[in-house]
Amino acid sequence: MAATFAICPLPSFHFHKPHSTPRLGSLNGAVFSPTTSSSILNLYHAKRRNYLSLTTLAVATDSSIHRNQSQSGSGSEDKIVLPTNESSETLLRIRHTCAHVMAMAVQKLFPDAKVTIGPWIENGFYYDFDIESLTDNDLKKIKKEMDRIISRNLPLVREEVSRDEALRRIMALNEPYKIEILESIKEEPITIYHIGEEWWDLCAGPHVDSTGKINKKAVELESVAGAYWRGDERKPMLQRIYGTAWENEEQLKAYLHFKEEAKRRDHRRLGQDLDLFSIQDDAGGGLVFWHPKGAIVRHIIEDLYELSGSLHGLFRVRGFTQDDAHIFCLEDQIKDEIRGVLDLTEEMLLKFGFDKYEVNLSTRPEKSVGDDDIWEKATSALKDALDDKGWTYQIDEGGGAFYGPKIDLKIEDALGRKWQCSTIQVDFNLPQRFDITYVDSNGERKRPILIHRAVLGSLERFFGVLIEHYAGDFPLWLSPIQARVLPVTDAQLEYCNDVTNYLKMKGIRAEVCHGERLPKLIRNAEKQKIPLMAVVGAKEVETKSVTVRSRFGGELGTMSVDDLISRINLARENPSSIQHFDISN
Repeated sequence: MAATFAICPLPSFHFHKPHSTPRLGSLNGAVFSPTTSSSILNLYHAKRRNYLSLTTLAVATDSSIHRNQSQSGSGSEDKIVLPTNESSETLLRIRHTCAHVMAMAVQKLFPDAKVTIGPWIENGFYYDFDIESLTDNDLKKIKKEMDRIISRNLPLVREEVSRDEALRRIMALNEPYKIEILESIKEEPITIYHIGEEWWDLCAGPHVDSTGKINKKAVELESVAGAYWRGDERKPMLQRIYGTAWENEEQLKAYLHFKEEAKRRDHRRLGQDLDLFSIQDDAGGGLVFWHPKGAIVRHIIEDLYELSGSLHGLFRVRGFTQDDAHIFCLEDQIKDEIRGVLDLTEEMLLKFGFDKYEVNLSTRPEKSVGDDDIWEKATSALKDALDDKGWTYQIDEGGGAFYGPKIDLKIEDALGRKWQCSTIQVDFNLPQRFDITYVDSNGERKRPILIHRAVLGSLERFFGVLIEHYAGDFPLWLSPIQARVLPVTDAQLEYCNDVTNYLKMKGIRAEVCHGERLPKLIRNAEKQKIPLMAVVGAKEVETKSVTVRSRFGGELGTMSVDDLISRINLARENPSSIQHFDISN
């Protein structure tokens, strides 16, 4: 049955798509949006800012990496740019040659080892060997041998041979895997690369001119893992050695720091450590089980717009919730509606601490529905909205859906990694499929335009990005537990319970914790990244007050409970408290 809407040129109408999973019930102390204010937790603000600024950020893309120099007293920042294989052919050549040098080193140390393939990859290189299991100590020996080969400055020489000659040489070396590789090469002549006069491999290149072009201090062997030949579990298990290589030592240090930061921020580990969620394989891989604290944060994320591959933690799951909405509008309303969604998207992402985006506009693909005129109008409206917003964007020619052009946003996290997030999609297909029409001001039936919008995308995925962006140190307004009340002894427990209940009644997410000595209670709270601790001793009970500690600021002084609540409320409403927050005067 056709759906008819009798409308004139009025504001467009929005339909919010129901969540794919049930809404959470009401939770005590849920805080949904920061607004404005100043002065709350100043010491905490400063301490947290200093803590975060000491983090050196590195990312294996063509982006800037800032290293804070405050330790040396200069107060300035230098900028490291990590190149990629795509942006630096020199780096690609270095990594490819490192794979060959590593294979040569392995066969010098383990003469019975059989070589297979050794390509460059995103952050380095690897090579697969048919060899007995290797240990970390073996990797150290291999790296030392690589250093010797590099120091000898051996030339890399390209040679062209016939297929028969290549086969003859391979058989002479008794390298069975190379025979299979040779059979898969269709081009002729066959190219071989030599390292000096001591070692060679089937290879199309490219390579550096000599091993001396590699900075041995910018190369590191990272790990060894098992890998089936050709990825087929029916074939032999090989030993794959992973390495990373860069143009200089500074780049290697920045990359290794990035790896450590990424490990420290891993949302799967933090999800368990902070008791946020779990993924239980027995119940089904990729299905998220929300724990109470994680459910609180998810509830906050859900209620903030709402107006009414392989599995990888929260990034790839079997069941997910998407903040999808549908906007029906007239053709001449597309630009204004898109601009409105862009404004909403910016507002939402800024609240969560994301202010750097990569914006892509995807245009008409080869196969599509809709006539040329509407495609041109819609694409122009999207461009105009982006230009009006003042955002820089890239055109993805032919990357749109068959039913309309779209805008995609990738957000950049604290480590410079980019994550697909927001999507704004024009749809010419669904209104036609459902035969949706409206009556215009002239009494004629017309077809509306449908705009899909997902500001955050999958809430599960966005939650995972948030955890890693903040390394589990959520801002005060988003923290599942904002304050933990700690008694010096159990003699103060009754008052602590009263304080906790009062905080909850005032909308503060609080809990009481006891049963250990105070120093351990404080350490546990800091380990669990609780922003504020309200310590209660005999004096606090007598004066009906609390002594406040912050995770980064230490002692903030003694104050009344109402004063603490007022300061927390100001901090939650302060946009500047999104990333750093404080409650002192």
